[in-house]
Amino acid sequence: METRELRYFVAVAEELHFGRAAQRLGIAQPPLSRAIRQLERRLGVTLLERNSRGVALTRAGAVLLREARAALDAVEAAERRTRRAGGEHGGLVLVTKAAASAELLAKLLDRYAAEPDSAPVEVLLCGIGEQARMLRDGRAGVALLHLPFDDVRGFDTAALATETQVAVLPAGHPLSTRTELTTAELTTLPDLPMARWPDVTGRYEPGAGPEVHDHAQLLQLIGLGRATTLLPESVRNGLRDGLVAVPVVDAHPVTTLIAWPPHSRSRAVASLVRTATAL
Repeated sequence: METRELRYFVAVAEELHFGRAAQRLGIAQPPLSRAIRQLERRLGVTLLERNSRGVALTRAGAVLLREARAALDAVEAAERRTRRAGGEHGGLVLVTKAAASAELLAKLLDRYAAEPDSAPVEVLLCGIGEQARMLRDGRAGVALLHLPFDDVRGFDTAALATETQVAVLPAGHPLSTRTELTTAELTTLPDLPMARWPDVTGRYEPGAGPEVHDHAQLLQLIGLGRATTLLPESVRNGLRDGLVAVPVVDAHPVTTLIAWPPHSRSRAVASLVRTATAL
């Protein structure tokens, strides 16, 4: 299979419409239809069911969509890593969730910069759950991930820190003066619903709380008395006025990991990981 065919197929499978897929790809519809039929003949399976109502994926098509996305990500990663390796400075790209592990990251960057073999580090701040995708597709060479929230499958990892979680509440709320809370108390507050984060697919679970997509939006909603949430205990250091952190005794601990592709041969990645685990 050619990468061109895989890109064509992914566009049709995601749009479920040949016309929209052709427009997205910037080509005419007839050659797109011919390419998909040729791919089906070569594989000996039907990938798409076509009828008057539109297009639907077959079971084989669903498998190819998953595998094609992974294959195209791998091709893009190879291109990016090759260009970076041949670049002038041989730098390193680290991706982390915005506002997550800020104190740990600052210490790591300072300690690594003092190493004699350190390379320039570019830090990318991303949204919820985006670090793993950016590590897989080569936009980053190393990432800070957090269990149990982030997807670490397929990476080499080293645990850096484990911490408890706290409830973030607006100052003045009746529970804000408590020394500790339980998850049951927190999740049944009628006036402060739990904020809802997207999962790795970008979908939100049903619930009464507001949908949030970044840290700043979340803290603003809490300050307005519209939501609450659980966050790692280290968030205390960056809370603005008007917000209070209360320990939640039965919340699942959060482990911060440093992660990198298992096939990485980057000396800069190896050096940064050594510094991180020593720190």
